[in-house]
Amino acid sequence: MRLHVDQRHERVLELVRERGSLRVAELAEELGMSAVTLRRDVEALAAQGLVERLHGAVVWPAGQSRPAPAPVPSAEGLVVGMVVPTTEYYYADVVRGARQTVEGAGARLTIGLSRYLPDEDAAQARRLLSTGADGLLLTPSWERGCPEQGEGLWTVEQKTPVVLVERSAPLGHPAARLDRVRSDHAHGAAEAVAHLAGLGHRAIALAVQDSPTAPRLRVGYRAAVEALGLTPVSPSPLDEAPSRSEADRFERTLEYLCQGVASGNVTAAIVHSDADAIVLIPRLQARGVRVPEDLAVIAYDDEVASLADLPLTAVAPDKHAVGAAAARLLLSRLGVHDPGTTDAMDATGQGSGARRHLDILPTLRVRVSCGAAAAAP
Repeated sequence: MRLHVDQRHERVLELVRERGSLRVAELAEELGMSAVTLRRDVEALAAQGLVERLHGAVVWPAGQSRPAPAPVPSAEGLVVGMVVPTTEYYYADVVRGARQTVEGAGARLTIGLSRYLPDEDAAQARRLLSTGADGLLLTPSWERGCPEQGEGLWTVEQKTPVVLVERSAPLGHPAARLDRVRSDHAHGAAEAVAHLAGLGHRAIALAVQDSPTAPRLRVGYRAAVEALGLTPVSPSPLDEAPSRSEADRFERTLEYLCQGVASGNVTAAIVHSDADAIVLIPRLQARGVRVPEDLAVIAYDDEVASLADLPLTAVAPDKHAVGAAAARLLLSRLGVHDPGTTDAMDATGQGSGARRHLDILPTLRVRVSCGAAAAAP
């Protein structure tokens, strides 16, 4: 957002007052202004005697006192509680990112595991608080990644700051007012569709396992298919009737993809997760479906995609970044800020009252299974 001239002048004065002197080029970069605009502002302030300009630098006027920098709150002694379904697979990196950030600030992270058991999330949160946690990072075991009506109300009843991690709540639900940090899985699915469309595919299937990630993948997939004018493909049977077992999931997905290729109605697929894709591709090949010649495949998660016999192109959520960002946000609520930040403090000494919803975009890692390597000149 473009600042008004008075706002620009105030920010220049604030930074120069705080630091004593700054190079014009550094100040322009920090404020996101052009060097020409900043020089004009500095000249105006210098004419008023508010700053001095010296050899390409902006200097606080001699003889005028500068306030001592505010002390940076210490996180020493703080305890951050984190409730996750598991510390394996996807959440290993989420926890790692949170732990490194919390410990880097001098605080301590403690973990509670829900194992996706009913009511265990709230029980673990209570346990962590009873043992001294000052704030909570929560990944509730909501089947669709967000609470159903009447579910999850306990998350807003805590008396300590709470940040949702890889979870969100629908508008109107009380938990929608909580801070949250999540991977933008809808964006990740849309990027996969766009990549396949760029390779010439017009009929792209989506095969996802039943998980909290699946609803957002479907949203992004459908939006991209519509936006790009691609051919609608019959949905996976798992979309209507979730699998009864892992073997059932593989068998039904295999039949769905084989029938789509045989009929000419499917030439590419996005498969969640990459572990599923690693199991499915040899079975497809055994049925005469060549990957990527007959069916281009992009996996989702990128936990083990690069280790497949046929290295899988995959969408990779930045799980470490999600954990780190959530931890930073919670620490800010506890009054701990990175040096140099200007976050406001509320009346309780905690971070700014304005809540934040942060979506972190996944990245697409191109390997062999989508056919891009073969298509390259």
